[in-house]
Amino acid sequence: MRFRRPVIAVTAVAMLALAACGGSGEPADDNGRAEGVDADKLAATGTGMDAEREGPVKIDGATEGGTVTVLSYAGLNSMDPTEAYYQSTLSILSGLVTRSLTQFAYDEESGEMVLVPDLATDLGTPNEDYTEWEFTIRDGVKWENGEEVTAEDVRYGILRSFDRASFLEGANYSNAYFLDGDEYKGPYKSGKDYAGVEVDGDTLTLKMDRPFPDMPYWGSFPAMGPIPEGQDEPEEYRLHPLSTGPYMFSDYNPEKSLTLVRNPHWDPNTDPARTQYPEQYVFDFQTDSTKIDQILLKDQGEAQTTMTYDNVLAANFRTFQDEHADRLVLGGSPLTTYWAPDYRKVTDKRVRQALAWAYPYRDAALAAGYVEGVTRIWGTNLMPPGMPGRTEYNPLPGHEPGSTDTAKARELLEEADAVGYEIKWLFQNDDPNTVKATDIVVKSLEEAGFEASPVATTIANFSSDREDPDNDDINVRSGGWLSDWPSGGSWCPPVFQSTDLEEEGLGSNYAVFSEPEVDQRIEEISMLPIEEQPAAWNELDEFVATEYFPLFVLGYGGVAMAHGSKIEGFEVDTAAGMPTWKGIWVEQ
Repeated sequence: MRFRRPVIAVTAVAMLALAACGGSGEPADDNGRAEGVDADKLAATGTGMDAEREGPVKIDGATEGGTVTVLSYAGLNSMDPTEAYYQSTLSILSGLVTRSLTQFAYDEESGEMVLVPDLATDLGTPNEDYTEWEFTIRDGVKWENGEEVTAEDVRYGILRSFDRASFLEGANYSNAYFLDGDEYKGPYKSGKDYAGVEVDGDTLTLKMDRPFPDMPYWGSFPAMGPIPEGQDEPEEYRLHPLSTGPYMFSDYNPEKSLTLVRNPHWDPNTDPARTQYPEQYVFDFQTDSTKIDQILLKDQGEAQTTMTYDNVLAANFRTFQDEHADRLVLGGSPLTTYWAPDYRKVTDKRVRQALAWAYPYRDAALAAGYVEGVTRIWGTNLMPPGMPGRTEYNPLPGHEPGSTDTAKARELLEEADAVGYEIKWLFQNDDPNTVKATDIVVKSLEEAGFEASPVATTIANFSSDREDPDNDDINVRSGGWLSDWPSGGSWCPPVFQSTDLEEEGLGSNYAVFSEPEVDQRIEEISMLPIEEQPAAWNELDEFVATEYFPLFVLGYGGVAMAHGSKIEGFEVDTAAGMPTWKGIWVEQ
């Protein structure tokens, strides 16, 4: 899934203070770990499954009532379930508002997520080669208006997931794996007569073009849930998706605020993972990050029932860790952030490699507020540690992850006869902290021999500007990718597979990378027996990086989120790097 977190920075005074203790804030031990963040298991988001989990969920000691205030620096992208594919939109919808075929539940013993049923009565039944799946839709699930959710509603929601034109931000797994998914364009363009999703009573049969053993994971996304036909005009529905979960939209001001209130027609007996303890959730998406930290550090009045899913600033991490450890939530996240030169424009591999040597990893991360060893962990592979089948490689021999060598970068530029090569990337000019971080990158690139030309945009427009394949103002895109489930199949195809720019847009291929042999290898791996795929995906990850070098890793991510003293049940959803909304309650 796409990563959307605010890029934040600390003050100059804080930067100097951190530099005095080695630049890391001293959160990590000699293995680069902080308590609660295991750098070797970032992508081990949970392969556990419990197909027999049933509701209702009751938490010992939990009390009903209260308002949970959620503060964040960045707004939300589209809240249409078909299009929700950023970590924030997907997490909030899945955790609180919408229901899908399956869902994740937090496991206290392992600290990881477990896949359990949701609208379906189990995790699905495949045929022998995983080219067909059957799901039975449970009785008693209702919309927020009291009407029964039917298998036909779920079918219609799944049909919408094929429409890449109406829902540019959505994932393309239905297109990639379902029967004729490359030809069927969804109900608006192709109609509802589609043979890949059939309904017989309460049973859905999903037919595939190729083996899709990961279908139960894809089933957990909002796009694999019901949509009410006739009430789903995209421009309107994204402002108020009808709820099937414990909370429903009350007031939504895009990019600014969201209020969720209890859905009176949600039945806990039908839900194996969610609860409905708080009276409401009030989200504010326009609070400055420094202010968020200070509100939570003071922990007075309404701050006691306030939380954030933004990472705490590096300048405040030590204070939280030393004085408020019970309100600091640390954990892993299957996130890789990277810079992706546009493969159509930055065509010389040596220039792309020179960028990787020149990038000021540590200084830029510090200026952006990351905590080394906690929210920024240096890396090499696209796929983070903990991914099944992963073995470590280094696409830049001799390059120490997280280090900068502008002299080596200049050597490569000279070899390529490219000294003075212009690099153009987006930055948010309405955030002064991002401006400071951008200045650091400019200085390092120019020292290496590049012409550095950052392109101004705004926080609100950043995503759309970045994901416009025809944006001629830039030739490098910064991005982040979180695995959709613990498989290389949720890494290599979204990030490396060629896309039809006219029909699909960039998708998640920020480098606009396209190589026929890589596309062919993705097809071949997807057809392999399931036990052979992990090693094969890892081999492809390494091959693409060493042969083509279409992007370079800035680092992996953990999370360091904070909450007020009356917020309970706040854990890390390791599959999304977000809070475990389903178990949160307010101490009365």
